[in-house]
Amino acid sequence: MIINEIPTVEKVIAFTFDDGPDPIYTTQLLEIFHRVRGKATFFMIGEEVVKYPEIVRKVTQQGHEIGNHTFSHPKLSKLSTAKCLAEIELNEISIEKVIGQKPVVFRPPYLDYNEDTRSIIIQKEYPPMIGALNLEARDWEQPGVDHILAKSRECVKNGSILIFHDGYGDRSQTIEAVRKLVTELTLQDYQFVTVSELLKLSKNPI
Repeated sequence: MIINEIPTVEKVIAFTFDDGPDPIYTTQLLEIFHRVRGKATFFMIGEEVVKYPEIVRKVTQQGHEIGNHTFSHPKLSKLSTAKCLAEIELNEISIEKVIGQKPVVFRPPYLDYNEDTRSIIIQKEYPPMIGALNLEARDWEQPGVDHILAKSRECVKNGSILIFHDGYGDRSQTIEAVRKLVTELTLQDYQFVTVSELLKLSKNPI
């Protein structure tokens, strides 16, 4: 099961960022959210965590959440159960080594998973896998700031989970789109929360 939103009466939204950390783009996102006193969830890849531990620490120090996005970003449905488990656990170890705690939320790369993946996630006591509503924004394809903004705006409501990317390639369109969207939503009195905070606000506990 994948969660794309959490029905809630509060005006809250969870911004999520995949494939970092990145010294350029993750840092810019931290500045955007610092200005509005908002929080986000960064689904990090272990290989990048190992490269940029100082960015990982900065994300945590500023109150954001770090989620598990596997160690090397494979399609989990193509792996054996043992390799799938290794991808998840190796990233847990990488993150814990830097910030002293394991991630408590998980998003599969490409939102690709099978029954084995689901069983591992349950066994490891993660909540259901985290998806997002604004997949049509397709920011990973660099379709233009206006496209990312328009498709993300369509998905804004109480309890939305939105997906963007801060790693692997030029993410300047994403940064600009997020900057504009955060400004708009702040004026609409939305609060920006982590995925874990959003899960706690659920009207129907998971």
